[in-house]
Amino acid sequence: MKTTYARLRRTLGQLAYEKRYGVRTAELIELDKLGIDSEGRGYYVAASWRTLRRTLSRKEITGRDVFIDFGSGMGRMVLEAARFPFGRVIGVELSDELHKIAQDNVRRTRQRLHCRDIELVQTDVLEYEIPDDVSVVFFNNPFQGPVFTTVIERLVATLDRNPRELKIIYYNPVEEQTILATGRAAITRRLVHARRRTAGSPFGLTKVFVLR
Repeated sequence: MKTTYARLRRTLGQLAYEKRYGVRTAELIELDKLGIDSEGRGYYVAASWRTLRRTLSRKEITGRDVFIDFGSGMGRMVLEAARFPFGRVIGVELSDELHKIAQDNVRRTRQRLHCRDIELVQTDVLEYEIPDDVSVVFFNNPFQGPVFTTVIERLVATLDRNPRELKIIYYNPVEEQTILATGRAAITRRLVHARRRTAGSPFGLTKVFVLR
């Protein structure tokens, strides 16, 4: 009963936030409904609004930091990141339909956000050139297999071109081993975001990695 009440309270809180700011992000959509279903790519469902607040401290973010969400969907994490003092916030999304919703969400809330430099890119992640100054990356299990491996390889390449510390916040870390296999990553935090989860499953967890 207590668990049910807590879940209901979180859900109502998220819906109240969306109603207050006039945004739309709380939906689960199968990618075949968007016409972009393919091997290694999952469904769209937004992460919790509290994810970044549980994994990042405002004190560690400066105007030199750049946040990117791969598979940004309707823009929930873009909006959440823009509440921090990032210099730039980027969302990369394959679906044109979700991209347009994200654009509308950002337009409705931009004046309330700390970071005003928000870039939403509608493209296939495999065709996107990752900026060399990205410092915080967010994944909500948007793709798996060769697609994920390629993105991680390209992130590591940016570290070689511009040595720095790179943080990855991975919600439902299905491809955790791909990150660790780089030999450049360490897990710095592990959070449970689902009260009921299967032991050993990556679903219901958020893990934070630091690559150097």
